[in-house]
Amino acid sequence: MATMEFHPQPRGGAPKPWAFPAPGRSQLSNGLTLLTSHRPGQQVVAVEVNLVAPLDAEPESLDGVATIMARALSEGTDKHDAEEFAAELERCGATLDAHADHPGVRVSLEVPASRLPRALGLLADALRAPAFPESEIERLVRNRLDEIPHELANPARRAAMALSRELFPATSRMSRPRQGTEETVARIDAAAVRAFYDAHVRPATATAVIVGDFTGVNLDAALADTLGAWTGSAAEPRKAAPITADDTGRVVVVDRPGAVQTQLLIGRIGSDRHDRVWPAQVLGTYCLGGTLTSRLDRVLREEKGYTYGVRAFGQVLRSTAPTSPEGATGAALLAISGSVDTASTVPALQDLWQVLRTLAAEGLTDEERDVAVQNLVGVAPLKYETAAAVAGTLADQVEQQLPDDFQAQLYARLAETGTVEATAAAVSAFPVDRLVTVLVGDAAQIAEPIKALGIGEVTVVSG
Repeated sequence: MATMEFHPQPRGGAPKPWAFPAPGRSQLSNGLTLLTSHRPGQQVVAVEVNLVAPLDAEPESLDGVATIMARALSEGTDKHDAEEFAAELERCGATLDAHADHPGVRVSLEVPASRLPRALGLLADALRAPAFPESEIERLVRNRLDEIPHELANPARRAAMALSRELFPATSRMSRPRQGTEETVARIDAAAVRAFYDAHVRPATATAVIVGDFTGVNLDAALADTLGAWTGSAAEPRKAAPITADDTGRVVVVDRPGAVQTQLLIGRIGSDRHDRVWPAQVLGTYCLGGTLTSRLDRVLREEKGYTYGVRAFGQVLRSTAPTSPEGATGAALLAISGSVDTASTVPALQDLWQVLRTLAAEGLTDEERDVAVQNLVGVAPLKYETAAAVAGTLADQVEQQLPDDFQAQLYARLAETGTVEATAAAVSAFPVDRLVTVLVGDAAQIAEPIKALGIGEVTVVSG
């Protein structure tokens, strides 16, 4: 009679220590800054290129030209027209994307490691000699104009636009939609795109981040033949204007007659990543509204049933090092966002403000702090499993003028931050009397009752 042999159950070993990957830093002969990180086993290589072409450099009345230029980089070069370029990318198994934001333009490439040299050649062509054909620029402008009505109809996007307009002076580029308005985008043509490219895109001010498994790839040779062959003039560092904002407590209702839900966006401007308070601010904000178990969700979602979820977050808008010529001129948007049914708008706001007041009066608990640290620090190895995640964070650090080891140091500082320090940072980030509240909803039902809450003057604008 056969017998079954049972093998001992495998036992887990001691966890290996983890740290955010430290990149190698160098510079190509054309002035292009290069950050590389060899990640064994990551057979899809990620490349991020930072171009110092910020939104506040867009010519007056041409908001959106940086976005059109970014999208046009993959619409043909001096070697391939748009269709041929797309076909070449497909043959490499590569994807190429680009977008514009306040700090500049980011170009992203992902490709199997075995085809990296070929894909780098296509990327270099797109940066070195984009064609910007009139027909393609006209198509991109039409596409962008078609997108704008959909964005205005989206309550979350509309709330973000309204908050930016409220926080920043009208003269600031940050007060206006990042990708332009119907009026400004309609003015963009191929000549405007070419002029913006010529003024701001050059290797001397660009940085390329390359992350993946380089086994069997002669990366130095591949770079020399591709991005290293990109030429351009030197340029003085661009001086960023100081960021000013008005966070006087007030409420703006963007009227959507008949809306069954109200979109909430409550925010102000606060410290960016160069400030020593940043780790405590990250931790305190996470305790307040970073996940389903955070304090805002426990009250507004679990106890009261007002919403499917409310989130608190910090989003860097622009970041400059204190040692830069203009000094530290960065800022982050600190915000709370979510949506509630129309009838629950006023009680939800009342309870939200009560959460903030209780936080200031009683502070966070040690348990809240411990769970937040575990979630933020413990999940890091999973968060950075892919080359694209590592490359994106390294590119963010470059864009925000942070040291290469910033993310690694951030996790250490989060683990060291105590409950009292996290509480102080959260209270400072969200003071009850210095918050701008934007509500996208039915003004006829919510505007008057909100006045009684005493959270600021209430203004109604058309949706």
